[in-house]
Amino acid sequence: MQLAEIIGTVVASRKEESLRGVKLLVLKVVDVDRTSTGSYVVAVDAVGAGTGELVLFASGSSSRMTSLTEDRPVAAVVMSTVDSLEIGGRFVYEK
Repeated sequence: MQLAEIIGTVVASRKEESLRGVKLLVLKVVDVDRTSTGSYVVAVDAVGAGTGELVLFASGSSSRMTSLTEDRPVAAVVMSTVDSLEIGGRFVYEK
């Protein structure tokens, strides 16, 4: 799992049939201090997350293990929204 901030959405009117009705999000990958790593990912939204939220996402074969993404051609999935993040006894993020 990795941390990311949702920075946008992707709309694709033509796509693989099994992806119809699936929401696609643009993620900016971040470190635990919420600093951008410089990487971006397009991920399927399995939890109803929204722009600006801090989320956990999985990639690779793990991304196809949610009930929404099973047997679908996806490379990344948002599987959790982050309510708070504590590092060394200090909260670095609270929703």
